[in-house]
Amino acid sequence: MKTDAFSAKKALGLLLALLTLLILLAACGQKKTEDQPSHDSPLSERSAAEENTPSGVSDEESMGSKESEDGQMKVSYECISQDEAKRLMDEGNCIILDVREQSEYDEGHIEHAILLPYTEIEQRAEQVLPDKDALILVYCRSGRRSKIGAQSLADLGYTNVKEFGGIIDWQYGTVK
Repeated sequence: MKTDAFSAKKALGLLLALLTLLILLAACGQKKTEDQPSHDSPLSERSAAEENTPSGVSDEESMGSKESEDGQMKVSYECISQDEAKRLMDEGNCIILDVREQSEYDEGHIEHAILLPYTEIEQRAEQVLPDKDALILVYCRSGRRSKIGAQSLADLGYTNVKEFGGIIDWQYGTVK
């Protein structure tokens, strides 16, 4: 009896974790397909055509979301197109956050980008990004880590986080 109850709890926990992941991925319009390349991890990546948030996408589809403790879905960050990210960069008064690793950053990054690997956000964000209301534009290589990083920032209380995918699709130039 105890083994059955334990197995049921474990299965329910795994199911909830999977459901949460699927909701997060679906919130930005990411679709998992067998033929998509994977360079960041075993998880499927979005194709280049899907990297940018397409026009005509509803606000609900372009927002990252997470289930709160009371079971409600809350918006935590916004997925924007790379064109929108470039426009915001050109306007100034934003922080461009690269959440890749140092070696990737050194190979090329968006001008004025600050490096904060997504695995270090929880430990270092408040040092690197002291203003929790600042406009923060988050990117990585292909879009997977930037979503994780954007969600981590939102979970830490950052209020104006926008994720715009990966540098592999960036058409506006990079620096070394």
